[in-house]
Amino acid sequence: MTLRLVLASTSPRRRDLLARIGVVPDRIVGPHIDENPRKGELPRAYALRLACEKAAAVARGEGEVVIAGDTTIACGRMILPPAETHDVQRDLLRRLSGRRHHCLSAVCVIDAAGKARTRLADTIVTFKRLSEAEIEAYIACGEGLGKAGGYAIQGRAEAWVRALAGSHSGVIGLPLFETRALLVTAGIIHG
Repeated sequence: MTLRLVLASTSPRRRDLLARIGVVPDRIVGPHIDENPRKGELPRAYALRLACEKAAAVARGEGEVVIAGDTTIACGRMILPPAETHDVQRDLLRRLSGRRHHCLSAVCVIDAAGKARTRLADTIVTFKRLSEAEIEAYIACGEGLGKAGGYAIQGRAEAWVRALAGSHSGVIGLPLFETRALLVTAGIIHG
């Protein structure tokens, strides 16, 4: 049986990251789930839960493998929201300024038999101290709006990174080492 891959995400970044490892989804479907953290939920559990719920929210046909991911930014035990407005983005960037934070990138793959497997990459990112002028210029460029933590590491914000320990692709939206391992197990990638 020929397996087909379904990407449970409308993120162009996840599609582009899959292409880096030679994988092109056969179908792309945007999952619709409640992404609000549960009371007392810790960032690691939150990221894994969302990846699993996104994968499970997409109907899987015969011979289809579903992949979904979630990228969560956390300062300590606090889950930071996506930057849905400029005011939220400003607050997020001020919070991340001069500090290290965790970028938790979870992946869930549901294989053709219906078995779900997950992996999580925990990347520590340290930003330089940001001036108000840098924050305002970044907000004006529009690149971090809607993104976890209010920034896109693959863009202008990369110049703020003093140190990164972990998966660069995970910070963008899909940790490729973990993703490849899951897709090998599911039979999408051979070898």
